Parts: sequence; C-alpha cells; structure tokens
Amino acid sequence: MDPIKVDFSKKDSGGQKEIVIPPEGATLKKIISLILTLITAAVAFYIMLPALNPKDFNLYVYIAIVAVSYVVFNGILCRVGSKPEYTPYVKRRAIVPGIIIGILALCVAVGYLVGCQFFRASSYSKIIDVRTDGNFSEEIEEEDAASFSAIPRLDESSATQVATRALGSLSEMGYVSQFTVYSENTQINYQGTPVRVAPLQYANIIKWFFNTRTGFPGYVIVDMANESAEFKELTNGNIRYSPAEHFNKLLKRHLRFDYPSYLFADATFEIDDEGNPYWICARHDKTIGLFGGTDVIGAVIMRADNDSGESKYYDIEEFRTNPELQWIDRVYDSDLIVEQYNFYGKYGSGFWNSILGQKNVVKTTSGYNYIAKDDDVWMYTGITSVTSDQSITGFALVNQRTKEAIFYSVTGGTENSAQLAAEGRVKDLGYTATFPLLLNIGGEPTYFLSLKDVSSGSNIVQQYALINVKQYNNNKMGANGTDIAKCLASYVDALKSGGIEVDINPEDVVVNDSTQTDIKSGDETEQPAGGNTAAGKVTDIRTAVKGGESYYYIKLDSGDSYYVISASKAEDVVILNKGDSVTVTFSGSGSIVKASSLKIN
Repeated sequence: MDPIKVDFSKKDSGGQKEIVIPPEGATLKKIISLILTLITAAVAFYIMLPALNPKDFNLYVYIAIVAVSYVVFNGILCRVGSKPEYTPYVKRRAIVPGIIIGILALCVAVGYLVGCQFFRASSYSKIIDVRTDGNFSEEIEEEDAASFSAIPRLDESSATQVATRALGSLSEMGYVSQFTVYSENTQINYQGTPVRVAPLQYANIIKWFFNTRTGFPGYVIVDMANESAEFKELTNGNIRYSPAEHFNKLLKRHLRFDYPSYLFADATFEIDDEGNPYWICARHDKTIGLFGGTDVIGAVIMRADNDSGESKYYDIEEFRTNPELQWIDRVYDSDLIVEQYNFYGKYGSGFWNSILGQKNVVKTTSGYNYIAKDDDVWMYTGITSVTSDQSITGFALVNQRTKEAIFYSVTGGTENSAQLAAEGRVKDLGYTATFPLLLNIGGEPTYFLSLKDVSSGSNIVQQYALINVKQYNNNKMGANGTDIAKCLASYVDALKSGGIEVDINPEDVVVNDSTQTDIKSGDETEQPAGGNTAAGKVTDIRTAVKGGESYYYIKLDSGDSYYVISASKAEDVVILNKGDSVTVTFSGSGSIVKASSLKIN
C-alpha cells in the first residue's frame, strides 16, 4: 500500500496550514471526472443547443453547467460525503472551474451594462426606422364589394379550430388519429387570398414512434375569408424536420448542427405560390452590447419536404431586394416588431424623458393583427399614450418581410375599446369579439370584428361588427350583423346618418358563408337537393345563427364531415342529442356539407 501523501502548503483563513489529502488513485479519478464532464457537455449541448456565439446568454449558462459538473463528479468520486478529509483536495480541484465561472459572470455583467437601456437609450430608439407622414385614406386601399368579401374573419384560435376539420381526409390515406394540427400557424397571402397555414404534429409520443420514419404527409391551409380548411397532401416527399419532431429531426437541432454560431428565432411555416412548404428561420443579432437590441440580420430557408434537410442562408437585404424571395411574408416576428416599436416610442427623447416628463412618449396597444398591402403581410397595432387610456394617436403598420414601418395619425378608440363595444351589442348572447382588423371604408378607418361563441368550445363565428375608429363611443357609428353584407349595409347607413357618404354598395358583396344568405331578400339561398345519405350515431353537435336562422352542425361516427341543416328544414334537430342514431340526406363533399333532410332512427 502506497504511503499517504499530505500537502501542507495551503493555509486556511485563520493562518493555519490546511491539510490537503489526495485520495487513492487521484490521477485516475481526475481522468474519469474529465470523461464524465465531456459526456455531460455533449448531452447538455444536445439538449440546450446554445449558439457558439458570445451574444447568446445560453452559452454562458452551458459553460457554467459543464464547469460545475467537473467539480460535482470529482467530489462524488472522492466520496467527500463519507470522507470529509478529502474536501480540501476537491476544493483545490474546483479552483479552475470557479475561475471560469467568475469570468463568465464578469462577461455577462459587462455585456449587460454596455447594452443597458439606461446608457444606450438613443441606440434602442433607432433599431426601427419609422416613417411618420403616412396618409391612411390614400395609402390604405379602400374596400370595395369584391375585397370586402375576402377579408379575414377568423383569428388564430378560430383558424386552429377550423383546421382540425380538415384532418378527416387523413383517414383515407391510412393515418387515422395519427396527427393533430400544430399549435402555431402563420398568416400569409397565398395567391391573393389571406390564409393561415399550419403543419402537423403527432397525436402523442406513441404515434410519433410509429410515424417518425415517414414524417408528416402534408399540411393544413385555412381560408380565413370563407372559414374553410383543406388538407394538402405532399407529392414530392414528407416533412421530416419540424418543431414537432424529436432527437435529430427536431428542426432547431438540425439547424444548430448546420449553423453552430447563428442565433435563431422560432421557425415559421410558409408555402410559396405553388403550395410548396418551407421553414423560414430568422437569424437574430444583438446590436447593442452583448445581449441588447435584438434584430434580424438574415434568415435560413429550408424546403420542408426535402428529405435531406438542405437549407440556404440569405442576408436580410436579399429579402428586401430579391424578387425571387418576395413570396415570403414573414421574416420579422410580430412580438419583436412590437418590442422595437416600443423602444422607438419610449426612448425617442432620451431615457430620463421616458420616466419623468414623458413628452411624446407612446407605446403599442395590447395586441396586433395583420392586413394585406402591396402583396405583403403587414402587422398593424394601435399607438397610444403611456397613460394607458382608451384612445389612440394612430396606427403603426410594419412589413414583416422588410421591416418597413409607417405611422398613420388617426385619433380614436383602441382595439380593446372596439371589442368591448362590439360585445356590448350582443351582451345577452355572451359572444366574444376577435381582435379587430383595420379597414378603410370610404376613407374612414374602421374596425372589423368577428363575434364568436366560445362558451361551447366550438369557436364558431356567429356575427360580425364594424365600428368607426374615430367615433367608437358613438353607438350610431357601428353596426352588427349575422352576415358580412348585412353588417356592412347597417354600417353604411350609420355613416350616412352621421353625414359621411361612402362609395361601397353592400348589395354587391358576395357572401361566402356555408349557409349563404341573400341580402336583398333575407332568404336562404337554395341548393340542389342531394341524394346521398349517411347514417350513424351523433358524436358532436354545434350551432350557429345565420341571418336570424338557427343552423345545426352534426358530426356522425361514420365520417369526419359536419352536416349542416337549419331548424326550419328539420325540426327534430333541436331535440337531437349525442349518441342518437340518425340518417342524413346531403349533397357535395368536404369538411362541412349541406344537408337537405335529417331523420332520427
């Protein structure tokens, strides 16, 4: 047995020499600790995916975890818990990791200070450049009868609800109950129509295990104007890399291995004009200090149905100037735009002014929406004073591809006040208003809102509302209606009564509802009687009021379509319950099918 080696060279805090007793096999324990630390480093990197970039805060956390893990492993191997005499030895081994952690902390502190808003307020205010001479009535295209028929009626949550109806077609492909709609979808302009596109995700971990080899067979596209959804099957290949995948097929892990130093935002899903799917992965940079002033400096584009996962990086200027990239609608995230605009509105006159005098200090309102302009998607939000009253000083429109920002000076009510006004008109029904869409009707800035019934969990749109932005608190300057055309007609009458003439004819508006109503007569448009029948037990019943008529949407266990029929055509439908056996006569196909008769078996 080797003699115990004792090192008396180190003194404790009281001036006495601290006895350092190396454990038996100290060299071997060092080697094993290093090996375990390397394993920890690999596993931690695989899970955390920090960018190898000094501007990524996660990188400092990652290095600190690795450094601490060496001390922990060394302590465990030396069994300091049961042999405290080895504690001084382990403490000595912790000196270098401690120095590393100290340097990391110093770097983080200095990086934060040099990018602190207190010192760099002016720099923060200039991250986004805003044109302030926007003319709303001239630059925002006026709605006519055709464009009014195509305005989006669904918000993100309603679009997700509608998207689930399109998954019925997966059963024909042999994917019964294998997938659900991904929790996030993207609003884009697709062939001149506002739509939301959503990828798929696995229904659960078991479904992932059985389907990950083949990937996702397609995506869902939701038409926000006619409230319909369609599943698009891919023909070139399935989607292999996705935020809904795991291990090496997880999209952000695949990108990290290909671009180890890039700071990525969350990837967004888009399709080009031919319907080909892509992942748009914006690359961030910290433009102020180490961690402040987040901005987009480029993006990686990856063809989603490419099995190899090949991708290409483009500088941000290419998205602004390259015609081949103009189909892309979203490079700048909405929340990032809001953050940058708030810096602009807060620090334009310096840091102290933002706290004390607050002269010309403004902020965005509590939400945002999107409008189509120049074949791009523009995020818009109201701009209000920091006193958080219910009035706005104008609107900000920001192009999500180029970050071109325009401020339009318009005084009136906030989006939230419009929501409250619209809900107040149907207080007895308990409908919830979507976040408003901004329209130009005859030069008048107007809020358009959908009112949906969320009490049943269906999120079905029941009514619509138009409210004049400038006179939001005037009950005569708004209108509600059970369909788009009637709502517009009431709003036009309200404007006329207030002395405002607008050049739009509500009778020319094409109603896209599945239960179409003729505005001139108010009667339901008749459809040819169908000869197809479907029988089964009722699994779901939903209701909607269209043109003053009650409609029932019935789903059977024999299929995935909803059969819609009015109470006037089948009185028995009002007493129908889940589990009842029925036979439905219908015509057509799709996620929502019009029924001509219903019989309870």
